[in-house]
Amino acid sequence: MTIVWTDSLADVDWDELSALYRIAPLGNKAPADLARVFGNSMFRASAHDAGRLVGAGRALAGGRDCAYLCDVAVHPDCQGRGLGREIIGRLLAHCRGHRKIILYAVPGKEGFYERLGFRRMTTAMAIFDDQAGAYSRGYLIAP
Repeated sequence: MTIVWTDSLADVDWDELSALYRIAPLGNKAPADLARVFGNSMFRASAHDAGRLVGAGRALAGGRDCAYLCDVAVHPDCQGRGLGREIIGRLLAHCRGHRKIILYAVPGKEGFYERLGFRRMTTAMAIFDDQAGAYSRGYLIAP
């Protein structure tokens, strides 16, 4: 596997990125929505193998105080090969100098991020557009 990395949006196939999120599995993310959120993100990283998108992630950041890593996905055929670690590493390098770097993980994947230096927060809170679904998928703790 020979990975080509980019942070450019110039040649992104948004349908391909949407398909990656679906099979990773990180849910259904419409191509137009992905174009918008990646375009509004300060940092991005994507990995291609033989022209095929195999990994991606992005970070929202203010430049100094807080950065938020999100939408990190690796194609199931390529998981376990260090791509997720490399995407996180590239995004963290871009976020150097921020006072805090935050992410939230798919339930069950917290250990992966802990091995990369992230620690659980006691004060994180969220409002989801589908609160019931967030509870059922393990993103929210019942009151």
